[in-house]
Amino acid sequence: MGNSKLGDNLMMSSKEDKACQKAFLFVADRAAVTNEVQNIVREFSGMVVIPGFRKGKAPAPMLIRRYNKEVLDELQRKLYRAAFDKVIADQSLDIVSYGTPRETAPLKLDDEYRFSIAFDLAPEIDLPEYQGIEVEAAPAEVTDEDVGKQIDYYRNMYANYADIETAAQPEDMLKVSYTSDFELPEDASLSLKRQVAAESNWLWLNEPELIPGAIKALTGAEKGGEYKFEAVYPENWRDPELAGKQLNYQVKVLNVQRRNPLTDEEVAAKMKFESIAEMREMFGTVAKNEAEKRRHAEISRKVYEVLDGKIGKFDLPPNIFADQVQNELHRMAQGLKSEAEAEAFKKDLETHRKEAEKAATLKLRRIFIMRKIAKLEKISVEQHEIDGQIRGMSTRYGYHEKEFRSMLEKVGGLEEMHLDMLAVKVANFLADQAKVKEKPAAAKKTEAETG
Repeated sequence: MGNSKLGDNLMMSSKEDKACQKAFLFVADRAAVTNEVQNIVREFSGMVVIPGFRKGKAPAPMLIRRYNKEVLDELQRKLYRAAFDKVIADQSLDIVSYGTPRETAPLKLDDEYRFSIAFDLAPEIDLPEYQGIEVEAAPAEVTDEDVGKQIDYYRNMYANYADIETAAQPEDMLKVSYTSDFELPEDASLSLKRQVAAESNWLWLNEPELIPGAIKALTGAEKGGEYKFEAVYPENWRDPELAGKQLNYQVKVLNVQRRNPLTDEEVAAKMKFESIAEMREMFGTVAKNEAEKRRHAEISRKVYEVLDGKIGKFDLPPNIFADQVQNELHRMAQGLKSEAEAEAFKKDLETHRKEAEKAATLKLRRIFIMRKIAKLEKISVEQHEIDGQIRGMSTRYGYHEKEFRSMLEKVGGLEEMHLDMLAVKVANFLADQAKVKEKPAAAKKTEAETG
């Protein structure tokens, strides 16, 4: 018996539980439960071997006694799946999430089963006209300073490091050996082993830090010196074994090197330009493109502010809101550096929760406004775009792509990523449709005004 047949025998009723939520009540009568148990036992019979019986020939009561828990688990899974399929078959419901099924009484193999599932529904939003919103934005101007910043980036990137005998400063490179008080598990990865202890390893005093707190602790360090400091790892650290942990490090500085930035002529030669003028022209184009992106982002932000101001308050789906509040609290807690800060955070938890609720409201409000426009304009995020985002993020955070995808799936991050990407697409659409008035150029002061 498939889920569709089981669903036909599943009685369903509904009630408006809360705003943006509908609770569905399900009843599988005794006959439906018994019939499905028989189907499951037949499936099990063909997969398991009972001593004294050929495969598929063991009596059903014996199978049920031996595999009672497995049969119950499979029965419950099929009932929940059938219930879910029955609800989502109603195309009039804009379902955005669902809660954990709640049972009235424990499931039995020979009695009716009653349970409920609460589904979060998208909020009703009264949208104003959202195309052609008027905003004001400054033109995308490029200065010599902007071009200079572009060149400085490559000046530093191609710079050579040279040994120095003076105290280390931020941006310096240190050759170090270090140990910590962390006890490695037997199956520790090479990455984890290098993180907690290493011989002759290079450590750059720059963000992102190889070891949290290293920049502050080793600024002023000298060649041959030995230093101790406490590293507090954030909750989202790439090695889960270290997430939220405090480690005590002992570091010996073997060498200190400082970057020697290149001249304009050396940068041009490194990048195969014929002249400094040609290099500046190319970087001027790059700077112009970045200025256009910043201008577009400013337009996008202002358009949404105007749109948001025209839309009244609306309810948010309760399950999604509760999850988002927890996410916001988790983000706040990630910045805590010590046990004392953690205790202070817990003591003032209600204040932090109110802040988290405010942040969650703003984020979800934007997501659902953009989601509704996306449906009206048939804007979507394709699978290859999500795959590309995951690929880029896994590289940035130092994970294998498959591992990073699995982590997102476990915490429900894929859906959040999809909604964020959709919101960005809609924001770009609104910015492209906007009527933009350029801000007048700032008037230059006369000699009399400056004198």
